[in-house]
Amino acid sequence: MCGRYSFGNPARIATLPLGAALPAYPARFNIAPSQSVPLVLQDREGRRAQLARWGLVPFWADDPSIGNRLANARGDTAATKPSFRAAFKSRRGLLPLDAYYEWQTLTGSKVKQPWAIGLPDHAPFAVAALWERWTPKGDPDAEPLVSCCIVTTEPNATMAPIHDRMPVIVAPEHYDQWLDPTHPEAAQALIGPWKGPMEAWKVSTYVNAPRNEGPDCWRPVDSPQDLPPELTSAPDANLPLF
Repeated sequence: MCGRYSFGNPARIATLPLGAALPAYPARFNIAPSQSVPLVLQDREGRRAQLARWGLVPFWADDPSIGNRLANARGDTAATKPSFRAAFKSRRGLLPLDAYYEWQTLTGSKVKQPWAIGLPDHAPFAVAALWERWTPKGDPDAEPLVSCCIVTTEPNATMAPIHDRMPVIVAPEHYDQWLDPTHPEAAQALIGPWKGPMEAWKVSTYVNAPRNEGPDCWRPVDSPQDLPPELTSAPDANLPLF
């Protein structure tokens, strides 16, 4: 699974060749499900980026609170599971980020060790997402709620000691293939663990509380090295929630 991630360097993340300009979004180091996140999607109107609620709300849902349980979709079953299959068929998206967090179970301890995971040099990347547009039943004129979830897969060598799942990282040369709403079979072929180099570092349990923000969420606990200067400024935590 992936329960938290970072958008710590918006300027650098914006350099990803996503084919759409990201909406204004402040630096965030501890994004949690139910919050708004920048999503790149593609449909009949073309490719664009917008804010979406993290936690997929299927179009058929009676209550949007179901999204609280659907922050992630397993890539091996997303095409067939009722909650995700319609979105997987034609509504696939990309979430840009620069790190994500996972919690490692420790033998003999009730406290899990949080880790931050990303690419070398804190390079930004995009993970596979599914998205939906939900409208309350009986109120067709209501503003649709756009929501999304992260697609996960088996761990690679970096992730395996930490957790048994990881987000599907989509390489830039495969963005078009993943976003194309007409070819779900081609998108399915992209689901798998990242084969390139990755870095993982232990971080403080400060990140455990979603209300905590700032570069301390990212800071390594086993190394005296500081974070890059662009990741040390205090973010604006006043983000809209859905």
